[in-house]
Amino acid sequence: MKKILLVLLLSIFCFARTEFSEPKPTFDNPRKVVYSLHTGDIKKINSILGSMYNILKEYPAESLKIVVVAYGKGLRTLRKDFDKATLLRIKSLMQYDVEFIGCKNTMDSMHWKEEDFLDDVDFVQAGIAEVIERKVDGYIGINAY
Repeated sequence: MKKILLVLLLSIFCFARTEFSEPKPTFDNPRKVVYSLHTGDIKKINSILGSMYNILKEYPAESLKIVVVAYGKGLRTLRKDFDKATLLRIKSLMQYDVEFIGCKNTMDSMHWKEEDFLDDVDFVQAGIAEVIERKVDGYIGINAY
């Protein structure tokens, strides 16, 4: 009997989901998250991408909005000639409606052009200003790993 009870309790804990705070995330009132991607370290980049997958697993479809703003060394991550495996992960996240935004100031200083980057990347003049404005608009800033 104790073994059955133990297995039952473990099952409950394994399948428990996050208890969402009020107001609960919905299509009309999604959770909004902004990531600052400013590192060139591929291990850190892939950890950051992994954290996005973890968040996507927890929230119901259409109740989460993730934006990634890449600037400085992090902008290199969105170039077509970056690490192929990492680019596949980014393209996969784009399929889940994760929005990727690149910084034109960084682009200009590196003499890069928009066509050097993945399709569906949007651009703003100043990446860090975009992060600030997203936070003012209610986005939660995430500093993963």
